[in-house]
Amino acid sequence: MTTPRAATVLAVATAVIGSLLLSAPPVREPGPPAATVAQPAAPPPPPPVVLTPAEVEATVIPAIVTLVADSGLVETAGTGIVLTPDGVVLTNHHVIDGALDISAVSLGNGAEYVADVLGYDSSRDVAVLRLQGAGDLPVATLAKDTTIGIGDPVTAVGNAEGGGVPVAARGFVTDVGQTITARSSTDGSRNRLNGLIQIDAAVRPGDSGGPLVDATAAVIGVNTAGNADSDPAKPAPTQPRSYAVPIDTAMTIVDQVRAGTTSATVHIGDTPLLGISVTDDDRGAEVLWVSIGTPADDAGIEIGDVVTEFDGTPIRSSDDLSERMIARHPGDEVALRWFDQTGRQRSTTIVLEKGPPR
Repeated sequence: MTTPRAATVLAVATAVIGSLLLSAPPVREPGPPAATVAQPAAPPPPPPVVLTPAEVEATVIPAIVTLVADSGLVETAGTGIVLTPDGVVLTNHHVIDGALDISAVSLGNGAEYVADVLGYDSSRDVAVLRLQGAGDLPVATLAKDTTIGIGDPVTAVGNAEGGGVPVAARGFVTDVGQTITARSSTDGSRNRLNGLIQIDAAVRPGDSGGPLVDATAAVIGVNTAGNADSDPAKPAPTQPRSYAVPIDTAMTIVDQVRAGTTSATVHIGDTPLLGISVTDDDRGAEVLWVSIGTPADDAGIEIGDVVTEFDGTPIRSSDDLSERMIARHPGDEVALRWFDQTGRQRSTTIVLEKGPPR
């Protein structure tokens, strides 16, 4: 976002250049050419300060929040990383998926906040929140050098098991650029994620969205998935294996959300509700479920119908319909075409309502 400060700097630079161009050149008396004096090289930056594990945790914990996302049927616990003093928070999309209400508790000041969803990218499991009324919050330090080496020591910090108490899991980077299929511990839904950092620390449910930090307490990733199980009746894995979204990937999405730029995968603002779940069909997107009292229900769409067109765009799969919805907002008017179960083509115009993030 261009700020008045940026505009001012540009104007000053222009004025200075103009001033130099308009000034008369200095008069030089005849004589030997002036000697050129080499400027000394700038000193290298000081090496990063490596902290003890206890110092890492003490540095990181004040800059995180614990999250509880309430869908009306189930509550999901997670963690968030504070990015700005006024409460912009980075977390995982799966933490807030389906939430009607989201609350956050700052571990920096102990205050509780209502969290609004600014935007998200479900395909990369990243969401951006803002805490209502927040100010002067401690913020996380993000890694400037995002080069990650196998064997680097790391610490994952989060709201493990949803107890509201920060728990640290220490380990090492075991691989990078990994692709996984993650399963939500809440509803069993699956999502394929790419380019992840793999570590051998035991990341648990509730840690999702929390920071993965290096030995200097700088955030290098967002804790996203792990094979540690919260069921004490099950044996612990012999080799913990957890994954994080690299911070540079996550911040690309954060910047896009804060700029208000929608794309094929990034949604901005409140989520629009059509009121159906669909699957692929040769003709389009077949309706598997219709929620009562939603725009789709009011329009007469029923289970087994096949949506073929959304606001003038052909729908050939369930993904097509999902992508069309990403760019929409509550209150938008859209034209729908579909085949009912008798094979008759039907159409109508509906107004999308506000729904939970999906």
